[in-house]
Amino acid sequence: MPEIYALWVKPVPLIFYPKIPHTVLRILSVILFLADPLTASADVVKPALTEIAIYSDGRIIIEIRTSLEALLSGIDGQYRNTRDAPTADLYDEFRVQSADELGKSFQRFHSRFVEGVALTLEHKTIPVEIESIEIPEPGYTKVPRTSAIFLRAEITGNPRYLQWYYPSKFGDHAVRVKLVDEEREFWHWSEYQWIRHDKVSEPFQLQGLAAKPSWHSVLYTYVEAGFLHILPMGADHILFVLGLLLMARTLRPLLWQVTMFTLAHSITLSLSTMGIFTLPDLLVEPLIALSIAFIAVENIIQQDVKRTRLGIIFIFGLLHGLGFATMLKEFGLPEDSFLLALFGFNLGVELGQVAILLGFWMLVIVWLREWKDYRRHFVIPASLLVALTGLFWFWQRLDWAGILATI
Repeated sequence: MPEIYALWVKPVPLIFYPKIPHTVLRILSVILFLADPLTASADVVKPALTEIAIYSDGRIIIEIRTSLEALLSGIDGQYRNTRDAPTADLYDEFRVQSADELGKSFQRFHSRFVEGVALTLEHKTIPVEIESIEIPEPGYTKVPRTSAIFLRAEITGNPRYLQWYYPSKFGDHAVRVKLVDEEREFWHWSEYQWIRHDKVSEPFQLQGLAAKPSWHSVLYTYVEAGFLHILPMGADHILFVLGLLLMARTLRPLLWQVTMFTLAHSITLSLSTMGIFTLPDLLVEPLIALSIAFIAVENIIQQDVKRTRLGIIFIFGLLHGLGFATMLKEFGLPEDSFLLALFGFNLGVELGQVAILLGFWMLVIVWLREWKDYRRHFVIPASLLVALTGLFWFWQRLDWAGILATI
């Protein structure tokens, strides 16, 4: 694989495809990078999500949703996936532990964790302590387990601003703040701050949170979250959209395919987020991988987009929508702006897809669509790479024990 990546810097002729232009080889190397089987067999390293709730009685409850397995094995945001880390085997050992076993393993980490984070109010550090930890059972071990660490602190007075520090050795993270008045049933979130490179958060102006956040600030927060779920974190969805693009040499069939996919995943994203319909991850994740392989294989055996393909894309879109919903539930939705946030996240997903479409269209379709060997020397090898990756992901994500237990 390194020799393929090297083509991006200094293309060299390949014996088995001597007529492929260097630009096409470079684009194929990007697809190969996204389709790296080592990445597929590992867990993506996700940022922690921190929510700081300040109550009118002076309590502060800090909820941190993160991977305890990654914390214990020292895997932080510098790694794209867990397999890249030197402690990958240790991470895998924690992944299969029961909730009780993982909780006991994390007890030895309590003091280090509390000493690592920092809550400051107007430059005054407030001591925090671990109140509780919620750890789900391993369940479907092909999907990373997200645990919740609850910290507690006390304050007096009316501080004007707050800052939060989460060290880079624990990973990248996002943080937001909520003011809660339980008597008046009044609460409002700030916007998320996405933080990397071992930095302290920008000050959260607490007095500004006393007013309801504007609709456009809520919309922006969730549009950004949806976009980031596609670029750069959504390898599944990137490869699926690339599979659609490879078949389309003109704009019309591409628009039909993307419209079917968008309509379908919007439906299940909404239904699943509202708790109306959902499926277990042990079914959804393997089927998403299989959908990628199916579309790629169809690119190889068919010359043009058929009407039956649109129906198949719609069905696959329903599956991908359930995958989007899993991430959105982890991110959280505000009760008083639920529909607006849901719309914003879906819009962000669409903008991410549009970015992929426009980039690929400009680089490949427009430039190479008149090339007579385009299908033979680009569509087929690229689709083959995507298909093999989808099949590999499907095999990696199968959890026969979990499936049999649910029957």
